[in-house]
Amino acid sequence: MSEDQAVSVNDRLRLVTEGEFAGWSVWQSDAFEQRAGPFYEKFDADGRGRCAFRAQARHMNGGGFMHGGCLLTFADSAIFTLAREALGDHHGVTVNLSGDFLDSARVGELIEATGEVTRGGHKTIFVRGLATADGRPVLSFTAIIKKMGKRT
Repeated sequence: MSEDQAVSVNDRLRLVTEGEFAGWSVWQSDAFEQRAGPFYEKFDADGRGRCAFRAQARHMNGGGFMHGGCLLTFADSAIFTLAREALGDHHGVTVNLSGDFLDSARVGELIEATGEVTRGGHKTIFVRGLATADGRPVLSFTAIIKKMGKRT
């Protein structure tokens, strides 16, 4: 993504202004996610988080289907969008991520994740979600995030 296609929302999150993901935001502070994705996020009118990316050939395994590690990396990224409100002003780390592969994803499909916080405590946040490929369920996931120090 070029600098003219995104504007800074803060020093790490950029709003995409052109292309398929115009109106979505993308994190600039996680080099691994940028190489794996990039993964985009937005919040619906009801405040629920949604994440997405377009499947490319580089996301596929030797059989021509999306690599499971790519889907799990996407889910690991998505849980922090889904838990944004519960995290508040804290950083967080994933302490558990489990997934059930439901179907395969292919090049060109829109991969999206939605979900919810099932329990948000003082130190831990429990999240569950579903990733789809062009609307077809491909991964069901659950995760636990541990709250860390406050953001500066």
